[in-house]
Amino acid sequence: LNKLVSEVNVHNHTSSCQRGTLSCRFNFPKLPSDETLIARPHSTDLSDEERDEILSESKAILDVVKEKLDIKNFTDEDIDKNIDTLESYDGLIWGGSSLNIYNDTPEIRRQIYFMKECFKKVKNILAICWGMQVAVTAAGGVVRKSKNGAHIGIAKNIKINSEGLKHPIYKDKKSLFNTPAFNFDEVETLPKGTTLLSSNPVNNVQGLQFEIGVSKVWGIQYHPEITYEKMISLINFRKDRLINFRKAFENENDIDNHIKNIEQENQVTDKHSRICLLYTSPSPRDRTRSRMPSSA
Repeated sequence: LNKLVSEVNVHNHTSSCQRGTLSCRFNFPKLPSDETLIARPHSTDLSDEERDEILSESKAILDVVKEKLDIKNFTDEDIDKNIDTLESYDGLIWGGSSLNIYNDTPEIRRQIYFMKECFKKVKNILAICWGMQVAVTAAGGVVRKSKNGAHIGIAKNIKINSEGLKHPIYKDKKSLFNTPAFNFDEVETLPKGTTLLSSNPVNNVQGLQFEIGVSKVWGIQYHPEITYEKMISLINFRKDRLINFRKAFENENDIDNHIKNIEQENQVTDKHSRICLLYTSPSPRDRTRSRMPSSA
């Protein structure tokens, strides 16, 4: 099955999908699924009534999935419609992406624009990985391709500086730690008034804080919200791209050794010390909405 899938169901980037500055206009690679689903045609022995019943059930399931996921490509008009509602939220968590912000595509420009609007209306923003890069760019900073390599599944030896040790995002956190991470880019220039909180040998900016507009922004380059198991799945899913496009590994054996290293880290890591909850003094009317994950 693995051989078959590798031959016929793996997306290989070509000039067709990488037009202009797009890394892939079909948005590959996509996140892996926890399950392998094999679709088979219906039996030819089914009656029309039985076939219609199966198709009707399948459509009902698909409609529910589409509704829950709310799959769509957002336009500038869609963003404008939602801007006025931003003040109703206690905070915003902006997560990761496989995009590179310096590619300056329409979807990237929309995200930067939306982040600028958030600065006017959202008081608390936790920006994770790509989210931090969007926030930094929107606030006047600069993001570039990392000069010292990449984090692929894990970031090691992140050191909290003296400012970080006083910051609530690192409350009760060891001053030197490893954590899940996946990034090829880094913050080069900090926005005005930014406080650097943590660094490691690969990226000088691992944690930061700045205030802009009405927003207090906490940014981290790594992924405390994602498990090492998920990172390993993502590495396996992107294996071909990591070898042939990113040139991050020489071959599959090189990747396998890297995965073993992550598995060893996963055996000794204390998940509860890596992921915890911060509380932002929620109001009595709604104490659950203000609960936000930190990078601890």
